[in-house]
Amino acid sequence: MSGNCQTARCETRADALSGESLLPGKAGTKICAWWQEAIEACGAFEWVALSYLWISGAMIAVFHRNLTAAPLHLGLRVLITAAILWMCRSARQRPDRVLQFARHWYPQAFFLLCFEELHHIVHLIFPGWFDRYLIAFDFRLVGVNPTVWLQQFARPALNDFMQIAYLTYFFYLIVLGAILYGRKEEHAFWTVMTGSIAAYSMGYLIALVFPIESPYHSLRALHTVELHGGFFTSLMGVIERFGRVHGAAFPSLHVCGSFVAVLGAWRYRRWLFWVYLPFFVCMMVATVYGRYHYIADVLAGLVTGAIGYWLGEKLMRVRSRYAVEG
Repeated sequence: MSGNCQTARCETRADALSGESLLPGKAGTKICAWWQEAIEACGAFEWVALSYLWISGAMIAVFHRNLTAAPLHLGLRVLITAAILWMCRSARQRPDRVLQFARHWYPQAFFLLCFEELHHIVHLIFPGWFDRYLIAFDFRLVGVNPTVWLQQFARPALNDFMQIAYLTYFFYLIVLGAILYGRKEEHAFWTVMTGSIAAYSMGYLIALVFPIESPYHSLRALHTVELHGGFFTSLMGVIERFGRVHGAAFPSLHVCGSFVAVLGAWRYRRWLFWVYLPFFVCMMVATVYGRYHYIADVLAGLVTGAIGYWLGEKLMRVRSRYAVEG
């Protein structure tokens, strides 16, 4: 197959230079050449991202009867796969600044898209919620329902502070990535991105086989104190109104993704790690205080993030040449 693709590549380029139209019999070899070039341009990040798309796609195909929009989700995976392959191939062949920028930063959109999709496919396998197990875990661990116990401390100023801490999630990976990208530290940049997608992918798949809806929903009747606050509480309310995902609470993907960035800061920018650390600790507390997660979610997020970062480093040793060139 490799020899055929090499021959096809030469034939395709010769046709393009001579201006001859491609004969119908050569269509397959041209596709073969395009496919090989696209695959070669993929880095470690793409291998994990595409693996998630098609593992989850296989799950959708098997359990399609539980999902009314199964064809839509499968078709979306085909389109995203084609878009990723096209971008990787194009960015490798053309030193266009816009393409190179998109090649490095499209992971942010990919993370968000996959997370938002969980709202629609979280009951792909099981129709109900398993929160009772995590409620029992938290109760055995600390002797109370943490989100219910914490409401006694609710004050507008504290509520606002906790929402600020929770919002810091959106900056850990972006800030570290921007520093590494700006300094052209390609290997470090893609190690952090690959660790992130490895951690997120594990979290997404766990959410599909162990659906958790969060204390915000499951313990609503016990939350007798509203978390009123100022600007940041209102801002978080708007974000939650339009972007809240019902489900996918275990493991905490906020903790999972942030922890990868924190570990990456320890490895590549030690000073940034010390800046991140207090905010990260506050963010973990805020996920429980704000009723987004159980303590079990936070602990699982730490474990998933650590495993994801470790996998990212391992995978980059295999595919780093392509990631740097891409």
